[in-house]
Amino acid sequence: MNISVTALSCLVLAAASLAEAQAQTPNKVGVIQVQGAIISTKDGQKAVADLQTKMEPRKRDLDKKQTEIRDLQEKLQKGGNAMADAAKQDLARTIDQKTKSYNRDMQDAQAEFEEEQRKLLGDLGQKMMKIIDNYAQSNGFSVILDVSNPNTPVLYAANTVDITKEVVALYDKAAPTPAAAAPAPKPAAPATPAPKKP
Repeated sequence: MNISVTALSCLVLAAASLAEAQAQTPNKVGVIQVQGAIISTKDGQKAVADLQTKMEPRKRDLDKKQTEIRDLQEKLQKGGNAMADAAKQDLARTIDQKTKSYNRDMQDAQAEFEEEQRKLLGDLGQKMMKIIDNYAQSNGFSVILDVSNPNTPVLYAANTVDITKEVVALYDKAAPTPAAAAPAPKPAAPATPAPKKP
């Protein structure tokens, strides 16, 4: 009888400790749209604006080249019948060369934009991961899934488990605000000339 009571006591203690361990293990799951969260932060919005400003001259140049090609194509289309064959061929060759150059420039600009965007997401992503980690630990999450990528194998997630807004708010709260611009130093007053001796 003593052996069965002892065995039963051990079994009860084991079950109690297992229940306690399970109670301490977080079991919440959350989802976040990391890319959207990064771009929604104040740092992210500033970085996107800076990137657009940086790429604007390139975009204007590409738009100008595209307009030039379109104008040449219209010229060939409208005046093609009145043009000599040699002139038509020269114009077609010019359009072809300009189109090839435009396409190369467009690919270069796209590659540069994607590289800058990758850097932006990488730099801000590291800061964001610290915020997500702290948020998950503080709020008892065991798993947080990034659903930014359409290939993420999440078929359904309730809105109540989306932590994107909370993380953006925490990021902005934790991010140092840019220091107010220091007032420009006042120019030194011109030295008053010493009175001349008579």
